[in-house]
Amino acid sequence: MTVTIALQGSILTPAGFVHGRLHVTGRHVERIEGRPLEAPLPGSPVVLPGFVDTHVHGGGGYDVMDAGDALAGLARVHARHGTTAFLATTMTAPLPEIEAALRGVGAACARRLPGTARCLGVHLEGPFISPERLGAQPAFAVQGSVDGVRALARIAPIRLITLAPECPGHMALIAPLRQAGFLVQVGHSNGSYEQGCEALACGASGFTHLFNAMSGLHHRQPGIVGAALAHADHAELIPDLLHVHPGAMRVALRAIPGLFCVTDATAAAGMPDGEYRLGRHRVHKCLGGVRLADGTLAGSALTMDQALRNLVAIGLPLAEAAARVSTHAARYLGLSDRGELAPGRLADLVVMDAALQLQQVFVEGEPIELQDA
Repeated sequence: MTVTIALQGSILTPAGFVHGRLHVTGRHVERIEGRPLEAPLPGSPVVLPGFVDTHVHGGGGYDVMDAGDALAGLARVHARHGTTAFLATTMTAPLPEIEAALRGVGAACARRLPGTARCLGVHLEGPFISPERLGAQPAFAVQGSVDGVRALARIAPIRLITLAPECPGHMALIAPLRQAGFLVQVGHSNGSYEQGCEALACGASGFTHLFNAMSGLHHRQPGIVGAALAHADHAELIPDLLHVHPGAMRVALRAIPGLFCVTDATAAAGMPDGEYRLGRHRVHKCLGGVRLADGTLAGSALTMDQALRNLVAIGLPLAEAAARVSTHAARYLGLSDRGELAPGRLADLVVMDAALQLQQVFVEGEPIELQDA
């Protein structure tokens, strides 16, 4: 039996806010009716597209590299924070460990379990990175190959690959990887501005967690950050207010039209302070951040609902903030069925109160329980 649900409030459509009703039938938005608004009505619930996160290592105590049933656990936690679709993101590790993790991801991609966010595929973050810019990645960086990526993609659908273009052989990989259907991001890179520009010319589509684990901007050596700010159409940004200063966030938001936000969430997301796993590392959550024992930031404890609130807190209009946590990432991944609220699209959406606290989440039309039963 097909169920129809009607949601009322200030609804963000591709043309702007509408005050009225959004009707969901089965897995899809059936229709939206109401009057146009310049901004949400004060005190009104807001209905926004579900969040799309291209960079998720874990959550709820679960780590992508744990393989097995870890994907279902972390997908359930992130759904409760408004993420309706995500890329499971690997850590740099020996090949057998990456393969084991991908087997778990492949199973999750094949079937979305009730109560969970949709796993769209894999973000392969490493091992094709610079040993000089590991950040919190374990020291297992290797030279990449197209055949190696194709072999991994037979285990689970790889959508996105992070690589350091300055490493031997990597610049020449970008074009054939793109031709094979993979998106390529520059990240964990100690490359120069010129190498960043060359990577874009070869077909690199974006930058992984902009500003972090890459050569920084100096006025005489602009680095990878400079190449991104000067030339990129897309890049990831972690808006937890720890990885990037709000001023630098605003620079990136002005410079990169398709910039989208990610959590870079670890197993510590949605969990109390304590020790958690991140690939082969043990990390510590404290005071809202996640760090290695030496103090290095190691992913985050961020969830996408908090990311949205942080963007609004630094001055973004709600419609733009919503696009940065949903629409831009969906378009970047080439998704036409989610990331916006319109008739015929999948009913991936969140309902928030006037304080932007989650009230309801729907994944492909399924209502998500926001608390444990």
